Formats: sequence, C-alpha cells, structure tokens
Amino acid sequence: MNVVLTLVFSIVMLFFMIFPAMKITEWIDARYPIPKKYYTPVMLTVVVMLSLLIGIFLRYA
Repeated sequence: MNVVLTLVFSIVMLFFMIFPAMKITEWIDARYPIPKKYYTPVMLTVVVMLSLLIGIFLRYA
C-alpha cells in the first residue's frame, strides 16, 4: 500500500517537475556537454527522479 500511495503522489508531481527538470538539464549541459541524442532521455530521467523524490517526501513527511 505504501508503494501505491508513493506512486500516486509521484504521478501527480510529474507535471509540476517538468520546468525544474529542464533547468537542471540545462545546467548539466552547461557544465558537461550532453550530445543532442541524450538530452531528452536525461531530462526525462530527471523528471521521474524529482517526481519520485517529491512523492516519497509527501508520503513519509
């Protein structure tokens, strides 16, 4: 049940984490140049990780 609630919170946060993920990816690209081929997968990974972190925080805080 804890996993389901965490995923529900995370799914809602996916929409709100897109802009911070774009900024984080731009920052990473400025420091360590990312090939265009990997720019979108890096951004999507950051979105999912941020959403999961916020979901975990909302569930257990």
